Amino acid sequence: MPRTVVITGASRGLGLASATLLYQRGWRVVAAMRSMEAGLERLRAATGAPDGDPRLVPVRLDLEDEESVVAAAAAIAAAVGAPDTVVHNAGIAVAGCSEELPTQVWQSMLATHAFGPVALTRELLPAMRATGTGRIVVVSSMIGQHGFPAAAPYSAAKSALERWAEALAGEISPFGLGVTVLITGTFDTEIITDAIGDYRDFDGPYARQNRSIDQRGRSAIRFAAPPERFARGLARALEVTAPFARIPVGRDARMMLLACRLLPARALHQVTRLAMGLPGHGTIPTPSPPPPTPPMKENTFHG
Repeated sequence: MPRTVVITGASRGLGLASATLLYQRGWRVVAAMRSMEAGLERLRAATGAPDGDPRLVPVRLDLEDEESVVAAAAAIAAAVGAPDTVVHNAGIAVAGCSEELPTQVWQSMLATHAFGPVALTRELLPAMRATGTGRIVVVSSMIGQHGFPAAAPYSAAKSALERWAEALAGEISPFGLGVTVLITGTFDTEIITDAIGDYRDFDGPYARQNRSIDQRGRSAIRFAAPPERFARGLARALEVTAPFARIPVGRDARMMLLACRLLPARALHQVTRLAMGLPGHGTIPTPSPPPPTPPMKENTFHG
C-alpha cells in the first residue's frame, strides 16, 4: 500500500501544490478542505486523477467547527485507517493593526491555526499510536518567529501552533511518532482570497503604518517563490525520522531564523520596523485636546 498523507487546506495554495506533488510521487493523499466540490475539481485537474481514484480521498473539514473536525477524523479513519503523516497546512489571513481588529478575527485565526489542528490531531492520534509510527507536520511561518505589525493574529496563532508542536513532540515520541515544524517564507499563493477581512483604516490613526506596510508588501510579493517550491521542501521533510525537527522552507525563512537566533529582541524590533518602513518611536504626534468649553454665564433678571 502507498504511504498516506492527510493535508488540510488542500484546495489551493501550498496545500494544492503539496497534494499534487505527493500524489504524483505515489502517495495516497487525503485532501481535507472546506470547499470540497471546487477543491476536488482543482485537484483532479492538477493531478490528472480520475473519478473514484483511491489515492485521492476528499474529506470535508472546517477547522472552526468542532463537529466538522470530529466527522472529518471519522471519515479519514474509515477511508485509510491510520495515516502515516498529517500535514496541518490550512490557513487564513487578515489585514489590520491590533486596535482595528474585532475579537472575532482573533477567534477565527486561532481556531484555524491552533485549536482546529489540536482537535484533529487528538482524534487521529489513537490509531497512529497503535501503529507505532507516523508524523505530525505543522506548517508555520517566518511571521510566527517574531511579532509582525499589522499581522498580530497570524503571528500569535502560528507561534501558538509551534509551541504546541514542540510540546506534542515530547508527548508522542515514546510511541514512535514524530513532529516536524516547517517555517515557510514568502510564497505566491491565494491565501489573501481566504482573508477573513481587511480592517485597515488608511485615514485613521494607523494610516501611516497601513500605507507603508501595504506598499512594502506589494513590493515583496514580486519576489515570492512559487508554491511548487514549498511542495518539494515538504516532500523532503516527510523523510525526516527524528523525534522533532524544525525546518525552514525558503531563503527568507532561513534568514529570519538566523536573525532570531543572533539578534537581541530590541535589535530585531528595530530591524523589523525599518524593513516595513514604519515610523519611529514617538514620531506620530499626539492630537492636541480641544480647548475647554468656557462656562456659560448665568443670566440674571432684575425685576
